[in-house]
Order: sequence, then structure tokens, then C-alpha cells
Amino acid sequence: MLGRLGVCGIPCLAVSAVAQTPLVSPRLVLPERPTVATHAYAVAPAYVELEQGVRVQQGAPTLTTWEFNLKIGLARHAQLGIFGVGFAHTGGASGLGDMGAALKLRGDLGPRAAVALIPVATLPTGDAARGLGAGRALGALIGVLSADGAGGMHVDVNAGTVGIGAGVPRGFATFCPSRAVGPFTFAAELYGFSAGGDDPAQGGLLAAVSVRLAEWAALDGGAVLGLGAASRDQLFLGLTTNLGRAF
Repeated sequence: MLGRLGVCGIPCLAVSAVAQTPLVSPRLVLPERPTVATHAYAVAPAYVELEQGVRVQQGAPTLTTWEFNLKIGLARHAQLGIFGVGFAHTGGASGLGDMGAALKLRGDLGPRAAVALIPVATLPTGDAARGLGAGRALGALIGVLSADGAGGMHVDVNAGTVGIGAGVPRGFATFCPSRAVGPFTFAAELYGFSAGGDDPAQGGLLAAVSVRLAEWAALDGGAVLGLGAASRDQLFLGLTTNLGRAF
């Protein structure tokens, strides 16, 4: 998610408020990829989780990326994420993309809902002249609401400002409902960015499925239908793994 915001973007794997209770194993995987939305929950304190995946965005030229997000639990209500594009290929150019960090500060509204505030910053580590990065440091501030419903339903709502540092910031909003059926989670998402800086308005409709391979691992895949002339259709495949206690 955060890399696609580019702080310009999480399937919602049936992550729920239950995941933050003391009775749940700290190795329970809590993926934020591959949707644009994120959830309001955090990796257990002292534990580390790695999200990674491949994304192909159609266009002229096609953009193929390997994205990652290394999440570190700092406290029950705080998580640090170090994310970026580890490799990008577009046209005749290949190399490292932009990298960044996000601090998730979360709180519970009750047993079935939670909120979070996420300040984000990216650094221009990718070569903008070759189409591999933004060419400048950027920021974002995202608000998150996550809530559980009946029958395995869950919803994540995000809204905020992205592209801070590139002229006029862009507004951002997304709505991502999902449903868990056994080890599978099916998610749909509608998202949009307003025009700002050098970028036009963009949006998309995402569909994804996840499968929990083990308590500590989940596989995801899906597609995005771009909405609007500036938006790209996408295909993606990814893996999230809880690496265990680090400190």
C-alpha cells in the first residue's frame, strides 16, 4: 500500500480486532498488501513481518516492480514500516525505486473496531530521469478506520493527504470490504486520488484473494482495473511472512 501511495499503495486478509487481543499468537500474520488501503492493526511488539510482491502495471511502457514492506512492532499501539520498490523495470530502464518509512499509531474503539494515524515519508532513491522514482522527498498523512461485521465481514476505510512536497498535495480515499471463508479471504476495493502536483486524478477497482498458508504466512493475488485515462490496469502476486521475535 504505502509504496503505491508513493506517497503519490493492502488483500485485506480478514485482519480483525481479534488480532490485537492478548489471546492471539504474536506470530499471526497481519498483511497490509496488496491493496491501497491499510488496516488499523499492528505487528506484535518486538516481532517483525515482511511483505513482498511482484506487480505488473500495463501501459506505455509496462512497469514491473518488486515491492516490500518490513514491519517492526514497537509497542502494542505502534508499528514502524520500512518500505519501497526494491527493483523496477520500465522501458529500457531497470533499478532501485524510492524507499520510505511509515509510523502507524493505533487505538481501539472497542472489541470490533480500531483507528490509526499514519505519517509517511519517502526518499528519492530511484532515478527519476529513468522513470524509476519521484525525484524528490514526499510525505503523506493517512487516517484509518477498521471494523468487523457479522459473518466474517471486515471493512477498512482510509482517507488523507499524499504527495506532500510536490506542489499541491493530493487527496486520497479508499473503501475496502473483505470476507473470510476458511483460510481464504476475498477482498474488493474502490480507491481514488485527486489531481495535484504534476499528477492527474487517478482511481481503480481492485479484486484480490488471499490464502493463509500457516499462522505465520499468507499468499495473495489479484488485479486492478484502472478508472480514468491516467490509471493503469495491474496484476499482482505477493507473500507475507511473520519472521518472529527480533528483540
